[in-house]
Amino acid sequence: MRLDPRPDRPAGTTRPEVTARTADPRTRTARRTRAAAAVLTAAALAASGAAAAPTATAAAPAPAALVNPGFEQGLDGWTVTSTSGATAAAKVSAPGRGDSAGRLTHWADAPYAVRTAQQVGGLSTGWWTVSAWVKSGGALDATTLGLLDCAGQDPADVTTTTPLTEQDDAWVRLAVSAWVDDATCTVAITTDGPAGAWADVDDVELTPGRVTRDVRGGDLSGLAKNEAYGATYADADGRPGDPVELLADAGMNLGRLKVWVDPADGWNDTDDVVATARRIEAAGIDLLVDFHYSDRWTDPGAQGVPAAWQGLSPAAMADAVHDHTREVLDALQAAGITADYVQVGNEINPGMLWPWGQTWDVDTSDGVTGAQWDNLAAFLTAGATAVKEVSAETQVILHLTNINNGIGGLTWWFDEVTARAVPFDLIGLSYYGYWHGSLADLQEAVTVLSDRYDRDVLVVETAYPFTLEDDAPAWENVIDVPTELVAGYPATPQGQAAAFRAVQDAVASAPGGRGIGTVYWEPAWTAVAGNGWDPADPSSGNAWENQALFGFDGRLLPAAAELAPDTAQPATRRTSTVRLRLTPTTVTAGRAATVAVEIRSKGHVRPSGTVVVAEAGVELARVTLDGTRSGAVRVALPVLSAGTHRLTATYSGDAALLGATSDAERLTVRAPRS
Repeated sequence: MRLDPRPDRPAGTTRPEVTARTADPRTRTARRTRAAAAVLTAAALAASGAAAAPTATAAAPAPAALVNPGFEQGLDGWTVTSTSGATAAAKVSAPGRGDSAGRLTHWADAPYAVRTAQQVGGLSTGWWTVSAWVKSGGALDATTLGLLDCAGQDPADVTTTTPLTEQDDAWVRLAVSAWVDDATCTVAITTDGPAGAWADVDDVELTPGRVTRDVRGGDLSGLAKNEAYGATYADADGRPGDPVELLADAGMNLGRLKVWVDPADGWNDTDDVVATARRIEAAGIDLLVDFHYSDRWTDPGAQGVPAAWQGLSPAAMADAVHDHTREVLDALQAAGITADYVQVGNEINPGMLWPWGQTWDVDTSDGVTGAQWDNLAAFLTAGATAVKEVSAETQVILHLTNINNGIGGLTWWFDEVTARAVPFDLIGLSYYGYWHGSLADLQEAVTVLSDRYDRDVLVVETAYPFTLEDDAPAWENVIDVPTELVAGYPATPQGQAAAFRAVQDAVASAPGGRGIGTVYWEPAWTAVAGNGWDPADPSSGNAWENQALFGFDGRLLPAAAELAPDTAQPATRRTSTVRLRLTPTTVTAGRAATVAVEIRSKGHVRPSGTVVVAEAGVELARVTLDGTRSGAVRVALPVLSAGTHRLTATYSGDAALLGATSDAERLTVRAPRS
């Protein structure tokens, strides 16, 4: 990305219209197994503009038979309930999505809570996904789509929030999955919001399979320099911590690092990448290395040749790309680290290594005329070849941006590189909602590109502000006025969290099932003097700190919770053990005791859920765990009667850990001496 306004395509240049699919099929990466593709129908793909994928030969469980899923028969088959007496807030309106006659609408002119639901039976054991096409607005987090009361699922209710579509009022596909082992679930659309909150829903489906946010990443390229200039970080409660560990504990499972050839400030070179990659590896998360093939930022407005490569012929430049890629990845290998993903180039719509690898005539005065597709293909192939020489398992990503220019601007580019047999595994996209169009535009890009080129799609950059204020030292922020925001999403901590989750859900729910996740750009780039945007100018400032996932006080913001993993299959959740410790084991009657409870499991343990201390099955006290601390907690008991009490502690479990109960421990309450 870049930290100044992005230029449009130069005047006088055109892109070809979308043509027939280029013949360069690739086998889908086998590193990831998802049943999400089974969730989608040919109709959903057709609606997005993509061709339906060939049907699998193996028989799959049939979709569940919802009654009146498109609301063409009004509310037949659906039950409307309201805790606020506002059942009239749910109705069927016309028209629906596409050629549908009707859609479900939730709306009221006063605060209200309403649910439209349908219980479905006969479900086979396994993952089931409810999906619907939705539009909503009027309030953050007011409406959810979910599966409720699914036996075997913990928690029993799994929901996700409908995205706000006020930006363009276009339909967005939303999906959420739950594990079922008792044949019955309830599909529910629930709105609980202020006056004017509204939602439209159509074409609900319940299908076998699972939708997941496989990649929940963060770009940590600026972290080491930030810390060197004095940045500190803490969890939401203010406890200091390593930001890599704090984000990993929140659920981040990938760290992205850019690499420059010979940067003016010495940061983001090979040594720096290796040092930060060690921290990423230690946190137990994946690594994505982002090669810019430059000494500074590259993006649609800048793809400069490194100083050391100036004067090279295109053929020699391709060799330099190969050798630089090998140098960095070999250095990582020497440190015991293998990159899981590698970007060969960064936001390379206009090509790379200008003018030799340009995709249009960027500068008409430089003596290099027109697009240089063959050179660009040679550069990309050289980088990809180097990646596979180091590790055949590393996934090569080609990264584009500017979805807002239309799908033709993306297929035009990929048609050219696939026609030249450039090898790659994944398609990377940048998506910032305030620049790159709507969530519907994003879903179209994910669906069309994944189908046309038979690759999964990863959004490698996204972000959103939590404030429009500027931290010290002051520097004008990239997004700093209300008119620049996405309609409906305020620049608040809650707005940032909602916007981030909406992007993740849009990618995961895109028709075709090939959106594998999202990477948050520079979540730890907070404002400190000396770490500005320009590596050649120490006096430059940070134009991004209002979009970090750490606040101006260095504390983790609520949006970090949106990195949390999806609900796990019960059988795959890790086991936990609970230890109850009484110190002291004897107290005097009339005094309350406090017990210590510790929840243990392998790996990082930051449990959420509840701990209940009980005697003979009768609850005495409980505490709620917020998922931000280790598994040790103290529980205050009520005053107990004189005698011996056998106490147990029971942990409820959460999305990652199974519940467990401790052994019984004896607490003696001694009568006071007379």
